Amino acid sequence: MAAKEYQQHFVSSSADSTRMFKANWMEALSKVHFSVPLIIYVPIMAWCLWHAKGSFLSLAGLFLGGLFIWSFTEYTLHRFVFHWVPPGSLGKRLHFIWHGVHHDYPNDKLRLVMPPSVSIPLAIIFFTGFRVLIGEPAVYPFFAGFLLGYLCYDMMHFAMHHLRWNHPFWMRIKQHHMLHHYQQHDRGYGVSNPLWDYIFNTTFNLTQKKQ
Repeated sequence: MAAKEYQQHFVSSSADSTRMFKANWMEALSKVHFSVPLIIYVPIMAWCLWHAKGSFLSLAGLFLGGLFIWSFTEYTLHRFVFHWVPPGSLGKRLHFIWHGVHHDYPNDKLRLVMPPSVSIPLAIIFFTGFRVLIGEPAVYPFFAGFLLGYLCYDMMHFAMHHLRWNHPFWMRIKQHHMLHHYQQHDRGYGVSNPLWDYIFNTTFNLTQKKQ
């Protein structure tokens, strides 16, 4: 089932969590306080920067490169993985576990940032891949920038659902994500920024209803 064919039938306004797993240990692994990614990954970022070597310009370039690559990774994962619905009832169940639950319960405070049970294996895979591609010591500042992008994504995602934003810039970012939730699930895949939605023409036409 393509992303545009997926129809949402239920949206809860509750901030409480729905149970996803019968096993208590699996249920516990699916929930996380929003501060946990900061506790885990800020020290790893610091460790990466400590091991970074080179001129200031080269380190800054690698760091910004990692940040840029995260923005593309965020868009790609959200569009092609999180919104992919495998065929069959098992596929629908899997989709609900990895992303559908967030669309059905968008205000669930414990399922707004990525749990370590998922983020840590992904971080290891990405770090290993980047180390193979660009080598050491370049991988360290690059991965630090990549992690900063990830943390911005997680923290902004939580803030969009639970904080009031008054600045026009931040309100526009939040509006982009809310349109994805409540109007068109097959558009607006960028969460921390809409850059790649504009590049790949998956942003929203805000004048569409007036036509």
